[in-house]
Amino acid sequence: MTELSPAASAAAAGTTGVKTPGTTPHRTPRGYTPGLATVNFGIFLALLTPVLVSMAFKIQHIAGSVEEATAQLGLVLGVGAIFALVANPLAGRLSDRTTSCFGMRRPWIIGGGIIGVAALGLIGVATSIWVVLVGWCLAQAALNAVLAAANATLPDQVPVESRGKVSGIVGITTPLAILAGSFLINYIASDVMRFFAPGLVALVFIVFFVVVLRDRRLERKPAQRFTIGQFFGSFVFNPAKHPDFGWTWLTKFFIMFGYAGIATFLPYYLTERFELTEQGAITTILIANLASTVMMAISSPLGGFLSDKVGKRRPFVAIAGVIMVVGLVILAFAPTIPVVIIAQAIIGLGAGSFFSVDLALATQVLPSPDDTAKDLGVLNIANALPQSLAPAIAPGIIALGAGTAIGGYSTWYLFGAVVALAGAVLVYRIKGVK
Repeated sequence: MTELSPAASAAAAGTTGVKTPGTTPHRTPRGYTPGLATVNFGIFLALLTPVLVSMAFKIQHIAGSVEEATAQLGLVLGVGAIFALVANPLAGRLSDRTTSCFGMRRPWIIGGGIIGVAALGLIGVATSIWVVLVGWCLAQAALNAVLAAANATLPDQVPVESRGKVSGIVGITTPLAILAGSFLINYIASDVMRFFAPGLVALVFIVFFVVVLRDRRLERKPAQRFTIGQFFGSFVFNPAKHPDFGWTWLTKFFIMFGYAGIATFLPYYLTERFELTEQGAITTILIANLASTVMMAISSPLGGFLSDKVGKRRPFVAIAGVIMVVGLVILAFAPTIPVVIIAQAIIGLGAGSFFSVDLALATQVLPSPDDTAKDLGVLNIANALPQSLAPAIAPGIIALGAGTAIGGYSTWYLFGAVVALAGAVLVYRIKGVK
């Protein structure tokens, strides 16, 4: 494909947002970065608040005991994450082919947002595990479609040399969303509003992003029809042909397993090990997330700036993994609540370094400029899959560890530390990015 000059690319974008696929933008449009940051904040608020806090207590209210709730939480989050795994790359690929007059990405962003909020409301009013499961599957599918379409706009809108900065700004939205979700849950007693309120906030930011986005448009439909083979191809790539993309996927998977997958059972860890009440555990999680967010607020923007400055991505990922390992080990053996909070702060410091360069690194190893959303969706499987595998295998590992001197949940956190360390090592298998 013929590459346009920066001036021609800017002219092609114009006021209509029409842009030739594969061209590099000359500069970031005004309003784009805050728009992308806020939509990511909203989606993570809506998805991570249930994963990290409210879903555990919602299921416990239905199940009646921590022991039964642990297995049911694993079922709901595990199956729901599979829907996220499927929806992210599929919606991304379909958005690459969308010829709507509203743009390629906008219909997926606003449509997914509306369905996702409705699904969260369904979970809030549910009185059975099966209704919770259905609602969570719908929410994961819809909101991950939003995430895939929104983040696929980054290569369309931001020059390569500025992506570390934008990625760092977007990266800080994850801990801010976790903190905001913990704050909301701390002051909301109703199960309905614990799910619906974060969803409404997400929808507001989705609408804002849709308004400010100068979306790319396809003038005509792709010549090749969307086939069954392409459908299954939405979830795979050829690691032999694109090894850097494959190693990036594995690195992301391992580090996200250590970060997001492990965190799901913190409410049960606090109530069992430290004998906290539900409100006591929620308050402790709020304080821990505040400490984590402060450290992320330092490491994420700083990491993105330094990464652009020195022109390197891999060292920041490796350092992130090692720091997270330290935090997870401390969490596993924490004797008191203050030590739990310190451990969460250390994990946040490492996670901030990772999120600061994660998206920037990913956009530099994409296999095809014409399948940006599809490829980012495949990479985002590494975000969703840990949230599926972790709850599925956690009950077994926790039960196995319960018969040891260190205890079940400590064994689980040590397992996460080993997985995160693997991610820190594997990043240096990526050769095409420094």
